[in-house]
Amino acid sequence: MNIKQISNKHVLFCSNQFFDLNIHLILGAKNTYLIDTGLGSEFVQPVVDYIKQVGKPLIIINTHYHWDHVFGNNTFKDCLIISHQLCRDIIEKEWDTMVNKYSKFSMGEVKKCLPNLLFENELFFPEDKIRLIYTPGHTIDSISVLDEEEKVINVGDNIGDTLEEIIPSLYCDTKHYKETINIYKNLDMKTWISGHNIVLKKDVIERIEKQLELLVE
Repeated sequence: MNIKQISNKHVLFCSNQFFDLNIHLILGAKNTYLIDTGLGSEFVQPVVDYIKQVGKPLIIINTHYHWDHVFGNNTFKDCLIISHQLCRDIIEKEWDTMVNKYSKFSMGEVKKCLPNLLFENELFFPEDKIRLIYTPGHTIDSISVLDEEEKVINVGDNIGDTLEEIIPSLYCDTKHYKETINIYKNLDMKTWISGHNIVLKKDVIERIEKQLELLVE
């Protein structure tokens, strides 16, 4: 796993064990925030080792319910784990199916561990200027995490896995994704981080918008 310092507060843990996968750490003044937990306890061990040096309360954020973003939740079972309210419901409903289908990609222990703090539209941590907003598109429960101080945003899987496939697979109505892209257009964010792609700039949203115009609903 490669560790990349993106800015003063942002560290990215990048793995290509099975496919490109990013785990994002935000070093806030009050709290440390871990965005998504990857493939299991062994997968997130480098993150755990890094966090031990920080010494601040850890908050976990699940951007959406997909297995490659929540299989490591149980490693942090004693922490606050935040998601959209739909995310918890879908994890609980789909857990056994996800494990049966994708356990071949798991690394270390994988146990069901549901988010324990849920929100509907927005959640804000003023001390760290970290804002969570509901941004459905890739999935109906997708959220984005904004650092309003350093102008960094994590959009989960709302940016596609590669530059060539910049629009992700959409597991809900395309209209939701288009509405989310409109939200992104109005955000003053300089650095755009996603679950599987490289670190990008805001012009990626213009690129997605142009590609969306070609989609036939």
